[in-house]
Amino acid sequence: MAPLFADWPAPTQVCALQTRRSGGVSRGVYASLNLGDHVGDDAEAVRENRHRLRTALALPGAPHWLTQVHGTHIVRAPQAAPGARADALWSSQPGVVCAIMTADCLPILLCSDDGAVVAAIHAGWRGLADGVIESALAALPLPPVRFMAWLGAAISANAFEVGGEVRARLLQADPQAQACFVPGRADRWQADLYALARRRLSAQGLTRVYGGNACTFSDPLSWFSHRRDGVSGRMVSLIWIRPDVA
Repeated sequence: MAPLFADWPAPTQVCALQTRRSGGVSRGVYASLNLGDHVGDDAEAVRENRHRLRTALALPGAPHWLTQVHGTHIVRAPQAAPGARADALWSSQPGVVCAIMTADCLPILLCSDDGAVVAAIHAGWRGLADGVIESALAALPLPPVRFMAWLGAAISANAFEVGGEVRARLLQADPQAQACFVPGRADRWQADLYALARRRLSAQGLTRVYGGNACTFSDPLSWFSHRRDGVSGRMVSLIWIRPDVA
């Protein structure tokens, strides 16, 4: 197991990473570290993969999993019920592991400058259009300027082709984001999720943004990609406050 660790100047008590697809026991299109229990993989294989994840990374507790619905709801961990329907979560409690699953959508991890608050956001195009970033930041107990963000692996602009209706929805939410779209074939557009997210974060006052230079679609050895493969496993992005340092 060789996760991608967040490369950002977070306080030492904050741990943040995204898993790659290797290191598990799943087979076929789910090979091998599929962590999603909702995508058709063998349930026992997913349980073993989650066990390996917790053991290999010496997590302080089981990740707090959500039922992600491409929405804008944010919950607090550990107060929220396991499997709560939400697309973002935050915590100020050391040892609570926030988890977001993706396979092309953009995982955004946040931590406050003092390391007292962490959060994870699932930001696909629907979530961006509907304001998941804004909803998440509004729910946090500190202002956005106090946070930094790390963008995990997502589908890149070169691979993310959308129709005019998707572009229109995203521009309705951010009319000045025309530069985030490049004309593609026929009447299609190449959309830059990373750039769209950076704009939305910056507009809320969060300007310290890191990461955002991988492509899930174009690197099948490292990443799952729903758009590339149709049926696909899921990576997970994790962030927590170390209980032995906080």
